[in-house]
This record gives sequence, structure tokens and C-alpha cells, in this order.
Amino acid sequence: MNDRLASLRHASLKPTEWWRGGVIYQIYPRSFADGNADGTGDLPGITSRLDYVASLGVDAIWLSPFFKSPMKDFGYDVSDYREVDPIFGTLADFDALIERAHTLGLKVLIDKVLSHTSDEHPWFRESRSSRENPKADWYVWADAKADGTPPNNWLSIFGGSAWQWDSRRGQYYLHNFLTSQPDLNFHHAEVRTQMLDEVKFWLDRGVDGLRLDTVNFYFHDRLLRDNPPKEVRKVGLDAIPLSNPYGFQRHVYDKSQPENLAFLNQLRALLDRYPATTTIGEVADDDPFGTMAEYTSGTDRLHKAYTFSLLTHDFSAAYIRGIVETLESRIGGGWPCWSIGNHDVERVMTRWGRGQAPAALAKVLMALLLSLRGSVCIYQGEELALTEASIPFEALQDPYGITFWPEFKGRDGCRTPMPWTADALHAGFSKATPWLPVPPEHARQAVDVQDADPASVLNAYRRFLAWRQDYAPLIKGSIRFVDAPDEHLAFVREFNNERVLALFNLSDRSSEFALGGIASSGAFAPLSGHGFDAQVSDAAVSLPPYGVFFARI
Repeated sequence: MNDRLASLRHASLKPTEWWRGGVIYQIYPRSFADGNADGTGDLPGITSRLDYVASLGVDAIWLSPFFKSPMKDFGYDVSDYREVDPIFGTLADFDALIERAHTLGLKVLIDKVLSHTSDEHPWFRESRSSRENPKADWYVWADAKADGTPPNNWLSIFGGSAWQWDSRRGQYYLHNFLTSQPDLNFHHAEVRTQMLDEVKFWLDRGVDGLRLDTVNFYFHDRLLRDNPPKEVRKVGLDAIPLSNPYGFQRHVYDKSQPENLAFLNQLRALLDRYPATTTIGEVADDDPFGTMAEYTSGTDRLHKAYTFSLLTHDFSAAYIRGIVETLESRIGGGWPCWSIGNHDVERVMTRWGRGQAPAALAKVLMALLLSLRGSVCIYQGEELALTEASIPFEALQDPYGITFWPEFKGRDGCRTPMPWTADALHAGFSKATPWLPVPPEHARQAVDVQDADPASVLNAYRRFLAWRQDYAPLIKGSIRFVDAPDEHLAFVREFNNERVLALFNLSDRSSEFALGGIASSGAFAPLSGHGFDAQVSDAAVSLPPYGVFFARI
């Protein structure tokens, strides 16, 4: 194992821009591995499984929030930015995790929730106590209208008004998410300084980067102007279900304000003091590509950003090509980070699985994702081809799903525990009853089962990630799409005059693709070793269902 890890691991040897084209494995701590047998995943559990993560061949891990929290939004409501919540362990446990990860050559990114805190945070308790205390303006407070209604029409992503009345101050406070998640006032200089200090605390502890939750929500319009209505309501890029009125507005004034750029400059300046660190910004916006371009341009803002554009239910070659080409046309020198799954959306094998979720589909999606221009985030369990779990209403934990049930069932279905051992209690996740149930179908796809099967999706990930490291165009190169038949994607990645053609059959039928005209020389050198089969003859390639083909051109 040590020799194999040494051959796969590049992270410690890469230059400061290791993240450019890097692959990041997202860990949802509650559901990854339970180290103390209480039914909830924790930091020691994660540390005990890092050898597995390293065996995949990824460059880094991203840890969803593990900070002290009342857990009303499962850690995205922070009550102490510098403490580990007891359900996850201690700061010493985190230090041990960092040390083990770095020994294995893995970078560690943490999820920083800077736009808001828990209403149990000491800052908010002080702020709401009066209008004159030292932290009175650390949160967004506003008087009611003359008729007692909220200051404007802004809506919460979790439903209803984004304003909550507080009887102690006799004012409303802003919450873009749950009422228990009040928004910090980034117009206040002390708040900006404090949040940079919170980031510095973890950089000093050895973290290698930040995933920045809701990075375009930091500032609000000072004048509190009403948002205009959205002319056409559509499920799509912002991943907001139609059952939620949040999607009825154009979010012109409650997020993505111009003042945000100056704070990103300050944040980047701080990161630049720690060589080889990086940032990923989560962008949820009416114009996600424009915001991504703005936030990643130059060398004084975010290193990279991602949005929800491939986290939708639309699965077609035309849609994917359109998304990538649109972003490429707008992002300029910026850098994207692609993802087809995370802890907030239905698992990709259910969203795009056409009701069947065959293993071959999981493999072609993996190869496609890892061949796009940009960095990549893989969500835990994608390498096992896990499907969305069906959670009955009485077992739901997610407040989002509880609010909008049954039209929207929330995020619990993608957050169920990682299955490690098929025949063990709770698939080896914990000896105690887990916080969410392990579906029987997930146990059948457990790590131990797939580890022993050379043809498994898990081993396909390992093979492909190892193979990919030898082809710089797939990591750093430009991207140019080539016309292809329906349900196919074809593009050329180029770096330092080396060109790689990538061809993907997204259908469940065999197909043939003519290679002529893609390269002026007409010369092709098929690439092998990536684990996919294709037949080449007479300047054409025959692809099996969900087939993949790579060639030097």
C-alpha cells in the first residue's frame, strides 16, 4: 500500500498551484466514519479512513463544517468558529487528522461559513441585547415598516421572509437561511477584521485551503431595496425547487453586492501569506457564470469557484456542453471547479441514472467530470455509485425537507452514512444506530465489496485518477468542443502543444464516431490504461454503451 500511495501522491510535490486541475474529495463528517460508536461520524473516524481516501488518488479532502454548533442546520450554523463540536471530537483530534492527511500527501480544506452565525453565538446574543452594545451593529438589523411588516421583500432560501422580529431590540434581523442563522453585517469593519482572524486561526493550524460557503452572500444592499420579481420562474441554475418562493425573485440586492470584491481582496491577501493554500467559493446567483468570472479574475480574488450548474436534473450532452461553453466564454482567466454531487443535492446516480443507475454510467460520468477544464470535487460515495436514499418523513433530519415535504424531500437522502463493510452492522459505519439509516442497497455497494472487484466503480476511479496524472492537458489544458452525435460529448484539451481528444458516449447504446477532420494531420494515437474499451478502425471509433475514448491528436 505504501508504494502505491507514493506513486499516486503528488500533492506534497506540486507547486503552489497544485489546486489547478486538482481533485478534492468532499467528506461530510456526520456520515463518513464513526470513531466512538455513538451513531454520528467524527474526526477520529475520518482519520482512521484517510488511507482509503489516499488510495483513490485524489489531491485533497474538503471537510464540511465540524465547528461548535447547535446543529439546527448541521454545522452551517456556527456558535464558535475556533472550537470543534463535541460530537465530532476535539481540536487535538483535528490536529491528528491534519498530521495524518499530510503524511499521506493529502491537502486539507475546511468549510468556512462566514456570511452568518448561529443565533446561539455569543456575538449575536450580545448584539440582540440592546441597540447600544459594542456588537449592536455586527448583524443586519432594521426597523419595521410603519405597519409593522418587514423592512423589504427579501426571502429566505429555507422559506418565508428573510427577516425575523426580535422583541428585545424591537427590530428585525436578516437571515438568508434559517431564522436561527442571523446574517453578519460585513459593512462593519470590525466584522470583516474578525472574520479574517477566524480564517487565520485555522491557517495557522495547518489547513491548506477553504471552501467558502455562500461566498456571494457576505454583503447586502445598504439601502435595503426590494428585489424585483423574476420574469420567468424556472428550476435550474440556483438549485431552488419551484415549491420555494425564493425562486420567484431576481436577487439583485440581497447578495452579490459590489462591496464583496474588496473583502475577497483582503481574504486572498491573507491566503497568500500561506504558500500553496487555496480557496473555492460556492456561488449561488441569478447570473452564476458572471459572478464566478468576477470572483476568480486576476490574482487577488478567489482561486476558483463553483456553482450548481451540473447539480441539476438536466442530463444531456447538449446541456452539459452548453454549460461548459457558456462558462468558458465568460470566465476569462478565472478557474472553475466542477462537481456533479454534494451534500445539498440528490445523488447524481439518481438524478441522471434514468431510473436504473448502471455502474457503466457512474464510470463515464467520472471520466467526463475529471476531463473538464477546472478543478474537481468528488462527493463521498460517488466512487461507489451510491444512489439517493429514500428517507421516510418521520426519519427526516433536514429542516429544508421538513418545511417543503413532500414536493421537496430535503437533503437527507444524499447524506446517509458511508457503507464500509457489506455484512457488518450498519454497513460498518457505526456499532450504534446511525443518525440516518443505511439503505440495504448501499450496503451491497460497500467499500469492501468493490475493493475486491477489479471491475467495480471504486477501482475504476482509482485506475482513472492514476492514469490522468500522466496527461497534463487533462489537468491544466484549454478546452475546445467538437461536434458529436446526439448523446455524445467530444472535446480537445491542449497544453504546451500536446492535445488530447476526449469522447464520451452518454447513451445506453453502442455508437460509432468519425474521427476525420478533428486534427489537420489526421494522426491519432489512442490512449490506453484508463480502463475503458473502444475499437478504432478506418479513422472511426466504435464505443460501447457509456463508452469513453481518449487519443493524442
